[in-house]
Amino acid sequence: MQDHKEKKLTDTAISVLDLVPIVAGKTAADSFKNTLNLAQHVERLGFTRYWLAEHHNMPGIASSATALLIGHVASGTSTIRVGSGGIMLPNHAPLVVAEQFGTLETLYPGRIDLGLGRAPGTDQQTAMALRRDLVGNVEDFPRHVEELQNYLGPVNPNARVRAVPGEGSNVPIWLLGSSTFGAQLAGMLGLPYAFASHFAPAALHHALKVYRESFRPSDTLQTPYAMACVNVTAAATDAEAELLATSLYQSFLSVIRGTARQMQPPAQSMENLWDASEKYAVQQMLRYTFIGAKATVKEQLQAFLDDTQVDEIMVASHIYDHNARLKSYEILGEIMNGK
Repeated sequence: MQDHKEKKLTDTAISVLDLVPIVAGKTAADSFKNTLNLAQHVERLGFTRYWLAEHHNMPGIASSATALLIGHVASGTSTIRVGSGGIMLPNHAPLVVAEQFGTLETLYPGRIDLGLGRAPGTDQQTAMALRRDLVGNVEDFPRHVEELQNYLGPVNPNARVRAVPGEGSNVPIWLLGSSTFGAQLAGMLGLPYAFASHFAPAALHHALKVYRESFRPSDTLQTPYAMACVNVTAAATDAEAELLATSLYQSFLSVIRGTARQMQPPAQSMENLWDASEKYAVQQMLRYTFIGAKATVKEQLQAFLDDTQVDEIMVASHIYDHNARLKSYEILGEIMNGK
């Protein structure tokens, strides 16, 4: 493993995860406008990729039709990679995913990523409403990943079922996860791996270890490539950032309570909004959340990079005010560019 002092933020790819939040008092249409505006903003700042995540039946998240939104963002940008973080494969037939992403790759060549997850991205009842059949389950995930690889791989005129468009496109496939299952599968298949440490931090180090140790070179990847997602709220001062971050805390508090709602404005204090056990639970989920002014966030991110030795950092910024969100990524861009 590399010496922990060798990797620098300025040499590390930084990317964006957008959950397309619907903020209180606004609509999904507003969210879509903000998403494209943010993508154009971070493209100018030099970020590597812009991913959107599939969620369903959540009043505060508008990214349910993920492939459509990827097309929306790709059509309004020109250089940044755009993809899924991720498509929840149990909800979809692999052929449909291959055709969708083959179409996206045909429209925006060399810019599309396909990140795959094995969770449904929703509650159990909604998962049943989404299912293409009633017999499949997450244990089919490895087989479906390989099926998808075949559809997007080299053209095979003799195949009984072909993805058109899709075949020959070789859209890069990433495996996503919050446990060691996806890490081991990504390693065995020689695929890049992204860990969801922005909400499920517990298994991060173990998963990275499993991924690196189980990695087998493939036609698409010769050495392990690991990415981790974190939350960042950056502002002019530590105090301002802490205030902005209360929207993130409220969102995760709603998850814990099972009372999903639109993103709430910042709160002057969280003490009257959660009890001690709820506060602890939120803080555990948000262990890899970096909040503060530029110097503070830079120090926190560098420590995270030293600790994990990941190849890329993906950043989610759950901020109520769109302009403040733009500013947070701007500060992050300055850190990334050594300013």
